[in-house]
Amino acid sequence: MNDVPFWKLKSLDELTPGEWESLCDGCGLCCLNKLEDWDTGDVVFTSVACRLLDGSTCRCSDYPNRQKTVPDCIQLTPQEVREIHWLPPTCGYRLVRDGEDLYWWHPLVSGDPETVHQAGISARGRTVSEKDVDVEDFEDYVVDWPLKVGGER
Repeated sequence: MNDVPFWKLKSLDELTPGEWESLCDGCGLCCLNKLEDWDTGDVVFTSVACRLLDGSTCRCSDYPNRQKTVPDCIQLTPQEVREIHWLPPTCGYRLVRDGEDLYWWHPLVSGDPETVHQAGISARGRTVSEKDVDVEDFEDYVVDWPLKVGGER
């Protein structure tokens, strides 16, 4: 029996739908609004979360219908993951794309979906809903914590 985990054996294109979904660590960082500098293309994260993000679970409150409610919601696919440069350095999709291993706190490694929160990687307790902030004020909510790897073990 092969003890090598699937994410070390397969490319993003080779993953089954279940394997694909399990690469999401539940951090909620991709659901934060980002601002892009039109001149440089630089992207910064804000602590303003998508209206569908549940700030306590870091999960989408309407995942199956998210693109109907939020038309600009980006559905990650292998192609999207190859093209999106703003994925956080801790993102399982990015790590597999780049041939890196998952961190100790990723639920596929730890066996516990809470470790991503315990390690301080997730957006849990750090966000405000976009329903409560005028888009003109998003610049006041720029943060750098989504770009930090966080707790080592």
